[in-house]
Amino acid sequence: MTAPAFSGPIVLAHAAYRLGDAYAAKGAPQPFVEVRDLAALEAAVAEAEVLVVSGLWRHSLLERAPRLRFIQSVSAGTDQFPKDLLRERGIRLASAQGGNERAVAEHALALMLGLTRHLAEALRNQAEGRWRPMIADPAARERELGGRTLLVIGLGRIGARIARLAQAFDMRVIGLRRRPLEPGDPVEAVFSPDRLHEALAQADVVALSCPLTPETEGLIDEAALAAMRPDALLINVARGRVVDQDALARALADGRIAGAGLDCFHEEPLPADAPFWRMPNVIVTPHSAGETSLYEGRVIDLLVENLGRLRRGEELVNPVA
Repeated sequence: MTAPAFSGPIVLAHAAYRLGDAYAAKGAPQPFVEVRDLAALEAAVAEAEVLVVSGLWRHSLLERAPRLRFIQSVSAGTDQFPKDLLRERGIRLASAQGGNERAVAEHALALMLGLTRHLAEALRNQAEGRWRPMIADPAARERELGGRTLLVIGLGRIGARIARLAQAFDMRVIGLRRRPLEPGDPVEAVFSPDRLHEALAQADVVALSCPLTPETEGLIDEAALAAMRPDALLINVARGRVVDQDALARALADGRIAGAGLDCFHEEPLPADAPFWRMPNVIVTPHSAGETSLYEGRVIDLLVENLGRLRRGEELVNPVA
């Protein structure tokens, strides 16, 4: 069954991304309005049938958008959207899953390399014009990824790509998910969620790439951190609330784990008084793992494809609700 065509402008809402330029480059098959802040979004959404948004989303927008029929998320994650309420109102939702999988996976490897090769220390020394002498203690020197074990928690597109990149560094890779090991998986073993602590005990590096769900919220808690090796690293390119931040800060300060590369946090921007800023064994990035110069074009490709599918009555790419 063919659905009626959309009328009115598409609302493109993001504080920084140049979605309008990418949409115009595709020929702008439908008029659009681009907004950069919540006030402008609240003013524009009343006539919108199609909304492209992620971080600017607020549940209150639903009361201002009586014509809304479709939301294309700008992000792969969609935990910010009220899915049950969208379904009740007949509003379709699709994620941007796949649009940044290469960027996020590469960022995860960059954090691993930054920590193992002491790049944060090197940058501090560079800023001070200090030439660090050679290190006598082998345990205090830079480490190699090759031969180490990586545990990937969440083996979706991003997690699988992290695993493949890690294999290229000669790492042993294991994973955590509900489904058992399948042919073609880029890991040598898969642990079920009830074996989390067993898997953590094997890992030199733990990479979080899972979605935020009721099951994963607080997954890396005090007990999980206690199960990790004292020389292990934690990499979080998932969502901040997958980790108990207070427990992590204590574990890092006490030397119960060796370091962390953190791209996402409970509160963003990360408050200036957060301890992670000042920890020498932590690399902080501003939720930038998914950022890439190609991202706007990929989101708009998904938008255009999904608008066509909605008109033709076909299944969406990356359907969520």
